[in-house]
Formats: sequence, C-alpha cells, structure tokens
Amino acid sequence: MRKITLIVVFTTFSLFAQNDGKTCEIISKINTLIQSEHIHPKPIDDSLSVFVFDRFINELDPSRNIFLKSEYQTLSEKYRFNIDDFINAENCSFIPEIISIYKKDLLRNKSILEKIDTINIDYELKDTVRFNKKGFPFYLQENQTEKVLTKKLRYEILNDIASKHKNLDSIKANFKTLEFTSKRTIIENELCKINNLLQNETNYSENIFNYFCNYFDPHTSYFNVNTKSNFVASLSKEHLSLGMNVSLNEKNEIIIYELNPNGPAFQTGKIKKGDQIISISNLKETLDVSCSTLDLISKMILSDTNKKIKLTLKRNSSKNFDVLVEKQLLKDEENTVYSFIIEHKNDKFGYIKIPSFYTDYEENSEKGSAEDAALEALKLQKDNIKGLIIDITDNGGGSIEEAIKLAGMFIDYGPISIITDNKQAQMLINDPYEGMIYNGPIVILINNNSASATEFFASIMQDYNRALLIGNTSLGKATMQTILPLEKNDNTNFVKLTINKFYRVTGKSDQAIGIIPNAHLPEIFETIYPKEIDSPTAFKNDSIITTLDFKPFIENNLILEIAKKSKKRIASNSYFNEIKRINSKIDDIIKKPKLPMPLTIDAVFKEKTDLNCLWEDVNAFDSKTNGLNIHNSNLNQYLLTIHPLEKTNNLYQLKILEKNHYLNEAIAILNDFRALK
Repeated sequence: MRKITLIVVFTTFSLFAQNDGKTCEIISKINTLIQSEHIHPKPIDDSLSVFVFDRFINELDPSRNIFLKSEYQTLSEKYRFNIDDFINAENCSFIPEIISIYKKDLLRNKSILEKIDTINIDYELKDTVRFNKKGFPFYLQENQTEKVLTKKLRYEILNDIASKHKNLDSIKANFKTLEFTSKRTIIENELCKINNLLQNETNYSENIFNYFCNYFDPHTSYFNVNTKSNFVASLSKEHLSLGMNVSLNEKNEIIIYELNPNGPAFQTGKIKKGDQIISISNLKETLDVSCSTLDLISKMILSDTNKKIKLTLKRNSSKNFDVLVEKQLLKDEENTVYSFIIEHKNDKFGYIKIPSFYTDYEENSEKGSAEDAALEALKLQKDNIKGLIIDITDNGGGSIEEAIKLAGMFIDYGPISIITDNKQAQMLINDPYEGMIYNGPIVILINNNSASATEFFASIMQDYNRALLIGNTSLGKATMQTILPLEKNDNTNFVKLTINKFYRVTGKSDQAIGIIPNAHLPEIFETIYPKEIDSPTAFKNDSIITTLDFKPFIENNLILEIAKKSKKRIASNSYFNEIKRINSKIDDIIKKPKLPMPLTIDAVFKEKTDLNCLWEDVNAFDSKTNGLNIHNSNLNQYLLTIHPLEKTNNLYQLKILEKNHYLNEAIAILNDFRALK
C-alpha cells in the first residue's frame, strides 16, 4: 500500500507540475477581465486567499473525515492567507500539494474500509453521534481514523436499515441479516466513490477558477466550453436531450420516471418508465451510478459534447441491459410558456406560466419567452377572460431583454428601470412598446425562487400598480451578467461576469432583500429556501436618487385596499394556516440544534420515523386539489388535435395546476379588482 501511495502522489505532482504555469496564467487572465469589466472589482488580497482556501478545502472534505487535523493546520498556515501571494508570483503549486495529501488520505481511508469490511461492528458499544448544521472544525487524529470511520459506517448502516423497514420489532428480530446486507452495500459504494476520486482526472484547477470568480460575487463564475454550452442551453426552450427525466426512489436508486414520446430514449423502444439506471457512459468513460455524485452524473448526461450516451439499465429483477441513445434537439416542455383557462362560477380567468425568461441565444429565429407569453395572452383573450394570472414562481431569471419586452407589453408607456455599470454611469430603460396587449386586471405569483430577470419584470409591474403581487419574498438578485471569453480569440475559457446592477423606477433596489409581495402567501419550505443575502459575497442593498415621472395604471389606495382584503382572507384560510403548521415542524427539524443521538437502532429508527411522518404530512398536503375547473383555451385545445404527442405533457401541467391553491386567492383578488375599480 505504501508503494501505491507514493506512485499516486508522485503522479499527481507530475501532472500538476506540468499545468501550474497554465493554471496561474488563466487565473491572471480571469483577474484582468474582472478588474476591467466587473461592476465592483476587489483587490487580490488576504480576504481572497481565505475565501478560496476555505471553499477548496470544504469542497474536498465537507464531512471532515479525510484530512487529518495536523494536515489541515499545516496547509492552513502555509496557504490560507497566502494564496494571493502565490497567484501574484505565478506559483500555483498549492493545488498539487493539497491534492496529493487529499489522495493519500483517500488511500488511507480505503485501506481502513477494506479492513472494517472483514470484521464485525460492535453495536452494543455505547456511543453517540453529533450533528453540526454550520460545519465543524477539522478534528481527525491519525490514531483515531479507524474509530471515526467505523462510527460513521455504524450510523449509515443503522440509518439505511431504518429507512427501508417500518417495523422496529421486525428489524431487531432480523438485525444480523439486515446489517450484513446493508454493511456490504454501503462499504462497496464508499470504496467505489474513493476509487472514482482516485482514478478520475478531475480538473481541480477549474474549481479554483470558480472560487476565485465567486469571491467577487456569487454570480460571477468560470466556464469551460461544456459548462458554457450547458448554461446557454438551460436558458433556451430547445436543446440537445435524451428526452427523459430521472429521479431518486425510496432506495436512493436513480430511475427513469418520465419519457418524452418525441425523444430518442423513448424511440429506441427499449427503455421504459421505472427502469433503474446502473451506469452511464459517454463511450470514453463510464460512471457507476451507485457511487458517483449527482453532479458528475448530470454533467455527463447534459453535456452537449456527449451526443451519444450508453445507459446500462435494470428492469425489476432481470439482468442488466445496455441501450445506446443519441441525443436530439428537443423542445424543453418544462422550460416553455404555457397557459390555461380557469373557470370560476360564470367567469373565465386566464393563467400563464413563465418557467424562465428564455431566449434564442444562438439566433436561430426561435421565439423568446416574451413573445410566447404574448401569444398565450392573445389566445386567452379569445375566450373572453375577466382577469389574468401570471405565474413566475420558481423562475430563476434568464434574458433581461425578454423581461424588458414582457413588461413593455403590459404597461402603456414610460420608464421601467435604471441600469448602472462599473463607472457608475446610469442608463434609463424605457418601455419599448406603445400600448398594452391586455388591459384587464393582473395578479402575479412569485416565491423565494423568483430571481433576477423575473424580479426585474415583477418590480416594474408592482411599481406601475399594473399587477398585485402575491406569494413570498423573492430571492433578491438585482444584478446582470454576461459571458465573455478570457481573450478575444479564446474559445475554451470564459467568465460569466456581473457587469450591471438594475434599479426600480423609484431608485430603490431589490438586491439582497428581494421583492416583497403586496400580500404574503405561505409556502411549504419557504423558511429554509436559500436567499441571495445568505451568500458571503453578495452585494448589499443600496439605492440611487431619481426623479423619474411615471403614471401608475391604477391609484395606490386601490392596491392597498385590495391587498388588505387579501391579507384578511389569507389569515383565516385553513389551507394556509396548515402550511404554517407544517413549516413550523420543518423548522424544528432543520433549524433547531440537534442533541447528540445515541448510536442505537431505537434512536435512529425514531429519528427516521419522525422524518417520515413529516414527509407524509407534506405529501398528503400536496395531494389536495383546489376544486377549480381548469382547462385549455379553445385555441390550444384545437392545437392539441394537430399535435397529439403534446397531450401527455399538457395533461401533466393540468394535474399540477389542479393542486395549486394560490389560484383560489388570485381569482378572489381579480374579482376584487373588478368590484372596486
């Protein structure tokens, strides 16, 4: 084992030694670009060193069971405050030194796990496990490593058994058999993960590039060709795809849960819903799913360079079988605007879902989200709607140009935003269109995941009193990014760079605080969703002085009166009060400090049972329908007869909407508009 360790360490040093110069060269070019174009460039100093070092180490060893405490202290003293000096001196040798220690420790853990695999774990030994929500310091001592890994395995085995069996008495009666199976599977997966980390040529330099970029703000990041292509594809409604969706089942196996009838996976005739994915190959390398990270799996599947993917599948108890699938350019139904009619009593209301502000970045003349939304609005008006609901929940943003177009379609005229750059120059954005495509009342649904271009659009609609916003406070990202190559003719290295801030016509910004809706609607998990302000490098909120004139669509006192009525209904609504109760239970589990837990099957089973009860509460709650009559517009119903393959997705969208209880309050607000206007 010592010989293997030396070979691995020597090889690691050799590989990185050859790339040290290149790594530092790229960092230097990234810094030059950032200092020139970033909205708020910062100096390269000790603060950057700490940020980069801490994130690199935490990424490598988040659970603190790889690096020894002594190793961490040595690396910290040498590099934590000095990475800036190494970069300025064009010396990136800190990367291979850290990785060589990391891989040496992985080999040590591998050897220990192989030993534990051959001996019995003492489950009678009294011990406890501690949890720390904010991370904890490095503590691992060399003479305690086997004890720590055994303790970790003991908890994972007990947790695995408790997850798969619901009767505690049955578990205790069959514990020896269950433990043997679980221990073997968990250790096999752990060894497989370690082997993958040792054998795969991970580009750790790219991690450093990203941490360097993230230091300036959370949305500035490094892109290679693949990550750039994937990012651009995510903002389009068409991209290369296998035409299938996957999910984790209760056994943590990756299964195929949905197939697009138009997609290449379905058209092979060999793949079925429910098939388990055993491994994935791009014909150059293969990932064993059971011991690969979800990040690696998704990168292999989504990368546009991997045009052919070989899937090794398993169906029920049959033997594994291979299927080769070649990607095709498909419409992403989950990232495309759609609409429905909602009938309430004798009136019809329109509903438009905008999942993202996608656009045609490749200039293939495909319609963007604004034009698609306008088309749906026109279809709905053919059915004589009395009000419109625009749903931008979980819309993470996209093209600011599309958001400008969409806002311009719903307000009559006037200024809509002010944008600033790194020279503090202000650029006024005006409504690009005269008039409105729809002049009736509008309610907009937002939530914690509504971000960036979505917040840009929503803030305009709110400032003009063009719509009443309901939901919960948005993410709080009021910045704009662009993708630039490191140099003019560089086609392999890029930076997604924050170059602008945007402000409301009032001069206020939503940065770090988000858009506060006119009426708050409780949402499950809202208290634990990440926010912009949670990032240590997020910009603080600020404002600018402006004296812009703009004419609101309706008087402010009418908006306040309707919002007051809505808040009163929400406060007495049993559905929303039940959400508050469930969120309180989630907070108890997620936010409150956990006491040390005995490492016994009784304690672990109780913990798992409590969690299962919570998920059952959530799932049962999510299954309740809203009682509304929802259907396609007449024109969309006709289009389905021309494109019958779209019926499956249409039905899926309809089923989701039937469980959306926010629509009931949105319709009540639209009726208030009509009554009070």
